[in-house]
Amino acid sequence: MTNEIITFGCRLNSYESEVMREQALKVGLENAVIINTCAVTTEAERQARQTIRKIRRENPSVKIIVTGCAAQISPEKFAEMPEVDRVLGNHEKMHSHFFMPELEERVLVNDIMSIKETAEHLISGFDGKARAFIQVQNGCDHRCTFCTIPYGRGNSRSVPLGAIVGQVQKLVEEDYQEVVLTGVDITSYGPDLPGKPTLGQMMKRLLMQVPELPRLRLSSLDPVEIDEDLYRLISEEPRLMPHLHISLQAGHNMILKRMKRRHLREDAIAFVEKVRALRPDVTFGADLIAGFPTETEEMFQDTLRIVDDCDLAYLHVFPYSPRPGTPAAKMPQVQKADIKERARRLREKGEASLARNLERFSGKTLTVLMESETQGHSEHFAPVEILTPQKIGSLVHAVVQEATPTKLIAEVVA
Repeated sequence: MTNEIITFGCRLNSYESEVMREQALKVGLENAVIINTCAVTTEAERQARQTIRKIRRENPSVKIIVTGCAAQISPEKFAEMPEVDRVLGNHEKMHSHFFMPELEERVLVNDIMSIKETAEHLISGFDGKARAFIQVQNGCDHRCTFCTIPYGRGNSRSVPLGAIVGQVQKLVEEDYQEVVLTGVDITSYGPDLPGKPTLGQMMKRLLMQVPELPRLRLSSLDPVEIDEDLYRLISEEPRLMPHLHISLQAGHNMILKRMKRRHLREDAIAFVEKVRALRPDVTFGADLIAGFPTETEEMFQDTLRIVDDCDLAYLHVFPYSPRPGTPAAKMPQVQKADIKERARRLREKGEASLARNLERFSGKTLTVLMESETQGHSEHFAPVEILTPQKIGSLVHAVVQEATPTKLIAEVVA
């Protein structure tokens, strides 16, 4: 039996899952399921535990290895589960010898704060995916009051340009048409490297050294950490996709301060306006938390309004859930029913905004990356259904025939 990897959480986890797939294969691990957990919410942890129990019920003989941020932060919780054979930390999961079948130690979790470098791995491809995710940074030096991720990922570390270029070149050779640069806090890229390059400077050099890469995309950005070279790329580089995702979290300044974010409402709006002036066709997404401690209905209204103020097309909505040990968990909590209701209203707002944004593409010609024979995403990350089946992983030009509330329907042009 080949190994199965189940990934929860972020794009960085998706990248690391592909590394683990190759590392496990290298040392001869077989008949195993690797659970790559997420610790962003208590719900993510609950789902991981539920999945572990289900796998054991259905596959009594399979080896279950649990890793990822939840395992790094609370290894004892997973070690207590009789279904689990091995628990690996986020550092350990990137090294092949920790997947050796004969390894006797059951729990292998290092102090993540002691890790000073980011492991560099060249992987040949992404199982079942048309685009590839590349790790350029890991960890976070910030301490937002709701977040446990720094304790799962450690402090910020950057991947040197040479390793990034080598990885992208290899993926281009494997015929990948789009690469997504990912990390925990990618706008903090560079100060730990010689010469202290910024994210924009690294991307500029990457695009120069891999001219055959058709499409480059960014994962989540902090709106107050964008450097001038990145602004210049947004304005001048057509291979950088016109879709940016903001780590926004809230639209009310007092809540942002209590979250210990680095930006205010006005900063986010100014960022969006500056980018749109440079590249008018850009589309924005954002992470937003509903029901953060002390949030009143009036404060929540500011978060609803910022969806319109920034014209956000894609929302990742998180109902707030307290994480043990974080400052936010000790603040006055919002009622669970109110959190759930606010999350619902925020999602409805996002659905309306997405429908409005998709409508503007009616009749336009887009370039679509095919993720199945009939489904893909445009440059602006708009979901597109293609009427005539196409080769998976290819880039096709298509004219939009119809804009529905959730996707575009298009026909390929010669």
